[in-house]
Parts: sequence; structure tokens; C-alpha cells
Amino acid sequence: MIPLRQVWPPECAARYRAAGYWRGETFTSFLRQRVREMPDHIAVVGGEARWTFVELEARAERIARGLLALGFQPGDRVVVQLPNIPEFLSVVFGLFRARLVPVYALPAHRQIEIAHFARTAEARGYIVAQNHDGFDYRTLAQQVTAEVPAVEHVVVVGEGGDFPSLDTLPSGEGVVLPEDADPSEVAFLQISGGSTGLSKLIPRTHDDYIYSFRASAEICQLSPDSVYLAALPVAHNFPMSSPGVFGALYAGSRIVLAPSPSPEAAFPLIARERVTITGLVPPLALLWLQAAPTTTHDLSSLQVLQVGGAKFLPESARRVRPVLGCTLQQVFGMAEGLVNYTRLDDPDEIIVETQGRPISDADEVLILDDAGHPVPEGEAGNLLTRGPYTIRAYHNNDGANARAFTPDGYYRTGDVVKRTPEGYLVVQGRASDHINRAGEKISAEEIEDHLLGHPSVFDAAVVSLPDAFLGERSCAFIIAQGEKPKAAALKAWMRTRGLADFKVPDQIVFVDAFETTAVGKVSRKELRANLRRRFLEQEAAR
Repeated sequence: MIPLRQVWPPECAARYRAAGYWRGETFTSFLRQRVREMPDHIAVVGGEARWTFVELEARAERIARGLLALGFQPGDRVVVQLPNIPEFLSVVFGLFRARLVPVYALPAHRQIEIAHFARTAEARGYIVAQNHDGFDYRTLAQQVTAEVPAVEHVVVVGEGGDFPSLDTLPSGEGVVLPEDADPSEVAFLQISGGSTGLSKLIPRTHDDYIYSFRASAEICQLSPDSVYLAALPVAHNFPMSSPGVFGALYAGSRIVLAPSPSPEAAFPLIARERVTITGLVPPLALLWLQAAPTTTHDLSSLQVLQVGGAKFLPESARRVRPVLGCTLQQVFGMAEGLVNYTRLDDPDEIIVETQGRPISDADEVLILDDAGHPVPEGEAGNLLTRGPYTIRAYHNNDGANARAFTPDGYYRTGDVVKRTPEGYLVVQGRASDHINRAGEKISAEEIEDHLLGHPSVFDAAVVSLPDAFLGERSCAFIIAQGEKPKAAALKAWMRTRGLADFKVPDQIVFVDAFETTAVGKVSRKELRANLRRRFLEQEAAR
């Protein structure tokens, strides 16, 4: 297998260790420490389950032994596709204990994405829920194993059908668990937003990722008395580490897993469990603000509402404290590394108007124009960054690495930002053809490729359009060939392609032609920009 690596220059690594950012901790060692300190403290709540720290560790160890007895070897990669259920945590900590490498997938992903993750990661295993939101993941597992034969083992949380279930794993009696990982090893693979084509894989080490959520928990003032509600899909970087479920466990807090982020599902949990902090993307925050004034559930325990994943407009941000009675904390970050927070004691105008400042004094931030020169302070430019928890390379993707990283190790985020005199960032948008739909990043190029597979589509260009609810929505401009298909039928066909539903275009507009230059050429980026501009001008003129 291609080795998993994430390497910082030796002088940087030495500096991060000397400064105490990297403390030589691992996921297994920090959970073991919490068990020693507070064995009977409730760590995880989900459905009917209420697990203490000692119960979480015991379940993880049983899973570790069972997976090794099933035939996995330390170092194997395992795609994990689970919703917000307690088993997500027992499974991933079990993988860590067995020195196996989780590859995190979202519940919304389907055959195209899962097969891509499995092939790129060279995964030998796939762990899924029996079903979620009416979808049977065992059928998906059959499709993936047929397409990617290297995936030898599927384990199902629930009734396994043709596959073993988590509850029927071998006991692993006599299995010797491996020594704990080296903290500089890759702990897991996350997925990128994917600005072109399918998502890239992001190797995160124990050292760098634990620092990011340990520091996040401190910024968010988590303690053993805190209760963190995981409302968003927990495999996302935001609810995983900002401070997320891992930051909450590190601080000894209680995690409550919501089956859905809707007010109907989340508000009763806030009232019952006395939730103190949670995180949402802007469209869901708007739903909560709409539902809160008439709810019968007691939301008074909520102290902090984090909003991230996409820009939260100031008009909406100003409503959080009056409506929900809690502090807003804006969060702007990326799975590749850099995370920014407004602080809980910041003035209201900073909380409302900015997307925060970096976690660490060691986060190096550049704001450059398109020619690579620093912009004057306060002007918008392209955000580049490097630091103790920002990666230096994607896994096995030389082309993406050449585009995304400078020779001296800065990550080109693709975000356009301004910086205030106090060092806070204000997000202006994206520099790439990258749609941020309610916090889900969508590649225009990937969706165009699918549309071009339809026999009645001659050409397609996908753009982002502003949307008051989603932040951005996707719009596909289509040149038809032969009989023009109905927009609804084209969307239905896209859903048969085996890709996540959020990638299906929200809007389809048929056009006769795309404009070109005198020599018949136009860049896709310029084409998309022209289509977007003309469409918005026409909408404004109506």
C-alpha cells in the first residue's frame, strides 16, 4: 500500500513540540487518561444509550479485538460511514486501539464517493449502519465491494444481512492488541471539499489533530460540566473537532448525539440533557431562530451557539442573542487545518461582523492578490496558511498538492478574505468554482461531468448562485441535444448516478449556446462567471 504520511519540516516539528502544541498524545492515550480521571462520568448519550468513559473504552477495546480477529492488520484503512449514533465513537476509538486507520465518509455519500474513497485509500474494510433516513447501507456495501474487490470486510451496525454485524464480531479472546501509535503517525483520513472532481484525502496525525481540538476546547471554555450537542453529521470536521465530539471528550464533557439537526429533534435533547453548546451551519441556524420563539422546550441551558461551514450574514447573526438567549460564536475553518473563532468575550460587533481569528499564535496567515503579492491591510485577497495543525500534503495526489501548496509549505485555501486591524478574518467568498451549499462543498466540474453523461445534454456549466437559506445554491446551465429533457427528469436521472443528493443541481436553466471568444475558446472559469453574472442581472431586472 502507498504509505500514509503527513510530514512537517524538522525545524517546524521541533518548534511545535517545544512550544507545547504537540504533546505526544494519541487518541487512545487521551481516552485512557479520561478513564483514569473520571471513569463513571457520562461521556456519550445517544438514543437509549448512556455510556460512561469506562464503558466507551471497554466497547472500543472489544471492537479492536474483534476487528483484528476478523482478519484486519494494523495499518489497514477502513471506510467508516455512520450517522450520529454512539457506535460512531466506539468504532473509531476501536480502530485507533487496533492501529487501524478510519477513512471518514458522510451518511449522504453514495456509491461513486464511497468507491472513490475506498480505492484512493486502498481500504480493506467498510463499516456502515444498517440504515439511516430510510436508506439501506447494506445494498450500498454490496455495490462497493463489487466495484472495489480490495474491500474484503464489511461490518454493519445493526442487522448485518449478508455481512457480519458489529455485535457478532469475533470475541478476539487471545488477540494481543498492538502498542499505542506514534503520535506523529497518521491517525485517520478526512475528505476535502473537492474544488475539482471528487474529494481528496487528508491525512491527519495524532499530534496535529489533538492539538486543534484541545485548543478549541479551551477557546470554547469546555469543562466536565459542559454538554456538547452533536447536531451536524459527526463525520464532518466542524462537529468532530471545533471543539466537536473529540474536543468535548478531551475536556471531560458529555456528548449528546442528535439523530437530526432539525429543531424537532434537537430542542427536546437540549431541554432533557441541559445542553450548553452546539454547532450549526447557517441554514439550520435560521431554522432554529424561526422555531425557538414558539417552542415549548426549555432552551435556557444553551450558552453558546456556534455557526460555521459557510458565512453567517450579520443580519442573521444579530438575532442569535435576542432569540436564543445565548452567545454566538462564529467558526471558520477547513478540514485541511486552519480554524478561526470569535472569542466568547469578544465585543458584539466582532462576533456579528467577522468569522473569527486563528486558534494559535503559530498559525501563519497570508492574504495575497492573484499575482502572489500581499494586499494592503483591510483589502480582500486570497487566504494562504501554515501552522501546527494545517497539513502539508494530500494523500497520493501530486497534482492537487502542486496546486494547493506553495514550495514553502503554505496551503492555498481557495477562500477570499479581509483581515481587520485586530486580526479577525471576514470571509468574502471563494476564489474557485466551488459551491458552498449549506456547508457542503461541491465541485462544479464533478457535477458537469455527470450531466454530460446524459444523452440529451450537449454541454453543461454549473455555477453557484446566492441563496438566502442555503448561502449558495447550485445552478446548471444546459445546452440540450435532440429533445430537451424536463428539468425534473434530469434531476431524477442525476439521482440514479450514485452520488450524494446534495450534489444534484438545485436549479436547471436551458440555454441555446455558451458564448466563446473569436477563436472559439473560453475558459470554464470565465464561462461560469459570465453565466452567473448574466443570470443575476436578468433576475434583478425582473
